[in-house]
Amino acid sequence: MSLRPSRRVMIGSGLAALTATAVTPADAAERPSSAKALSRARDAYSALRRHFDTTDGSGLVREQLPAAGGDNPYSYEWPFSQVHIAALDLTAVDGEFEPELSRRAAAQEHSWKPGGGTTGLPGYASYPVAPYGSGGDMFYDDNEWVGLAKVQRYLQTGDAAALARAKEIFALVRSGWDTDSGHAAPGGVFWTQAGWSHDRNTVSNMPGAQLALRLHQITGEADYLDWARRFHDWTNTHLQSPSGLYWDHLDLQGTVEKTFWSYNQGVPVGVAVLLYQVTRDRAYLRRAERIAEAAYAYYVTQGRLFTQPVFFNSIFFKNLLLLESVTGKDTYHRAMADYADQVWDTMRDPATGLVHFDTAGGTQAIQQAALAQLYAVLAWPRAKWRTLY
Repeated sequence: MSLRPSRRVMIGSGLAALTATAVTPADAAERPSSAKALSRARDAYSALRRHFDTTDGSGLVREQLPAAGGDNPYSYEWPFSQVHIAALDLTAVDGEFEPELSRRAAAQEHSWKPGGGTTGLPGYASYPVAPYGSGGDMFYDDNEWVGLAKVQRYLQTGDAAALARAKEIFALVRSGWDTDSGHAAPGGVFWTQAGWSHDRNTVSNMPGAQLALRLHQITGEADYLDWARRFHDWTNTHLQSPSGLYWDHLDLQGTVEKTFWSYNQGVPVGVAVLLYQVTRDRAYLRRAERIAEAAYAYYVTQGRLFTQPVFFNSIFFKNLLLLESVTGKDTYHRAMADYADQVWDTMRDPATGLVHFDTAGGTQAIQQAALAQLYAVLAWPRAKWRTLY
């Protein structure tokens, strides 16, 4: 993941928790019941609303507390998408959240740029557009998370408008494919349309493959499957390490940035699961299991979960639950519950309900949203796991 300015702050706060006690896979740790998980999800989301919501009726949120000099009135689109998804995840298990989800979904549209970006296709800008802001560059991964949320909504409720938006987003993602054969490792979806980055990332390709596979499952259209394989195969060829884990990105000169981020491991697991479901080729399921096992060893067994931002870990674990929706196992579900409980016990201020991952005591909206997502999904019945990412 290349870091735009707003993301440097987020990553720094996530890494500040290195001193936390590592989560272990010990079965002795008590998993939260569904009722307990739902109570904690509601609490985390209520604290998010109380401390981060703006008062202008927009449904948007502030980026962080305390505010820093130069902060915008609203968060960037990527953090807001995770607030939106927290409401979506809660609605899946608590119908009383439906009006809240509608409010956040409407606010999501404040970043929609109908005139399009550099490829001429509409999508979500990195910041709200007028009258709330001046918009910003389009990031393909930002759009993919919203597309996957829209698919989740469709799978759970049959919302036709959500499906239509997911199709529009995929058209944008497909337009981000590198067509210049003169580049090192030609192909791959660029991370952003911004002129200051020409990286092609695991996070711009694998979520695109996941979105395409979901659309193929829903529509049966072969073109979606073709593109999913194209994204998947390019990423496996150029960004999968010998260990089985995925590096972050590749630049136009062929230099690979080799950081292992947890969400970059989770999404390829989900992609392989969906490829198995679509093709019935068990080689894909075995691939998903191998990646998951390598990632579990790296992050859970070896105690690295708290080197990762909580909002990367929420995506990571959701994809592992998609795998366990097929295998029927519970190892990753238990690890997810153990991790969420440790965040709750060691990072949360009971007086405010906010989580603090840095020594200064600040909180980002995206961090709070991620905790709400973790507990909301832990409250889901297993049957719903198949609708995840």
